[in-house]
Amino acid sequence: MNPTKWQELVEVKRQRLLQAIPRDWIIPPSPNSNVLDIPASCAVLSPLELEITNTSDVSVLLSNVASSKWTSLDVTRAFCKRAAIAHQLTNCLTEIFFEPALESAAKLDDHLKRTGTPLGPLHGLPVSLKDQYCVKGVETSMGYASWLGVIAEDDAAMVKILRDSGAIPYVRTNVPQTLMWTETHNNVFGRTVNPYNRSLTPGGSSGGEAALLAMRGSILGIGTDVGGSSRVPAHFCGIYGFKPSYHRLPTAGMVNSLEGQDSIATCVGPLSTSLSGIKVLMKASLDSRPWNLDPYVIRKPWDEDAYALKEHGEGKSLCFGIMYDDETLEPHPPVKRALEMTKKAVEAAGHSVIEWKPYKNAEIYAVTRSIWLADGGADYKSAISASGEPMINSMKPDADPSEVPYFRKPREPLSAYQLWQLHAKKRQLRKDHLDRWQATASQTGTGRPIDALICPVAPYVAVPHGQTRSAVYTLIWNALDYPALVLPVTTVDPSLDVKPPMHEYRNCADQCLYKLYDPEVFKGAPVGVQLVTQTQEEEALLAIGAIVDEALKAM
Repeated sequence: MNPTKWQELVEVKRQRLLQAIPRDWIIPPSPNSNVLDIPASCAVLSPLELEITNTSDVSVLLSNVASSKWTSLDVTRAFCKRAAIAHQLTNCLTEIFFEPALESAAKLDDHLKRTGTPLGPLHGLPVSLKDQYCVKGVETSMGYASWLGVIAEDDAAMVKILRDSGAIPYVRTNVPQTLMWTETHNNVFGRTVNPYNRSLTPGGSSGGEAALLAMRGSILGIGTDVGGSSRVPAHFCGIYGFKPSYHRLPTAGMVNSLEGQDSIATCVGPLSTSLSGIKVLMKASLDSRPWNLDPYVIRKPWDEDAYALKEHGEGKSLCFGIMYDDETLEPHPPVKRALEMTKKAVEAAGHSVIEWKPYKNAEIYAVTRSIWLADGGADYKSAISASGEPMINSMKPDADPSEVPYFRKPREPLSAYQLWQLHAKKRQLRKDHLDRWQATASQTGTGRPIDALICPVAPYVAVPHGQTRSAVYTLIWNALDYPALVLPVTTVDPSLDVKPPMHEYRNCADQCLYKLYDPEVFKGAPVGVQLVTQTQEEEALLAIGAIVDEALKAM
């Protein structure tokens, strides 16, 4: 391809995206750093549309549609409008299909009127999609110029489940080039920013989803997670994010980075403005028998007994472990405060908390990175070679494109045998960690091991563009195949989150992290915590998450 051809393709694509927004939904540019209030003041949304989109609880929205208080058409139009506003302020969208969405909403309203019964458990719910989920008849570029013009012949399995459940896909959202970043920027669509403070990142790789949800341009979004890609953005943007265990939900029919790397499987990663949104999505998906769409999906329907916490004392007198620090990167003050707030909240609700010491974390990190880098960068090179677009080696806005930081330099590819040894090491680490978890039964006082672990999502909150570090606090749970849930807790308060005095650093990365912290830079940024349970305990984790969420709200 001609060296400038990819740039021409990108320009055409960006123009098409802007032209898909109706002219009367266009708003003037804003000089504001925090743009969360603009949808309410820009005069695009009617009072009813503001009421609809300001509703954060998915169960309430579904109830209002099912009872005909709101029509699906009104709800869908409201979220289409607010998504258009969100995109103009944060650059969060990659694909817009408003007209088909509105047509689907009208058909759902007709069905409800004729039958008196919702089509499915997600009837009339607009759902946004990360730019990995193929939608029939639409491009899925995943931020690669080489993939522009490739039209999907069918819906991804998750999209089929959504449609069959009565949901309405209406937009897709931005991702970083290669996906393997905790920020969101690519050569096709550019950089997505955090609506709490546009000088900060919304995270990645599901950063477009998180920015859209924070702006209330969506109430439920479907991301993915292989190392923190749904949880880090949830933490950065003040929403709920979930990573289930491997192969609990279907990934068939979606495009991906590192395709074929199955040792640490990519998981469907729902994000929502409410915990009810994640629960209803999980239950609807599992009730749909997704193993009939994806041969990798475990044949394990939604387990109501597990959600009732039958194996966890029915939710009474739970015992949590809490990991304050992984002993490689010391968390910033607001992250520590969120952990303490969570501990106090669950204790006030009648539960107990014991300290969890990091266990072989550094080994798990090293094995995980080596597995991801085993191809020597061949996957990334293959994806960009057809167009000639450059590889993005730094997320810094002023980065020298020819400079390759050490962490982006490809390693020598591993032989099959060398990769097998990593897989064997990971298997042993999983067994070691299971034994460590089970051993806590002697400390909990319940006769059970800890019911869940409370820990940081990242050692920092949303950082300035180009400043994220390795996602060690999330990738560990991908490697161990433990489900993990992010709950919003608080926001940065400079009067409470004071920078600590200089101290002895653990390593260079820890020193850089200390120097990065300035409470005024991060003022008002959201702070979340992460809850973790053992593998295949999705239902239990969501139920425990609801207990913790309620306890936090009661404080």
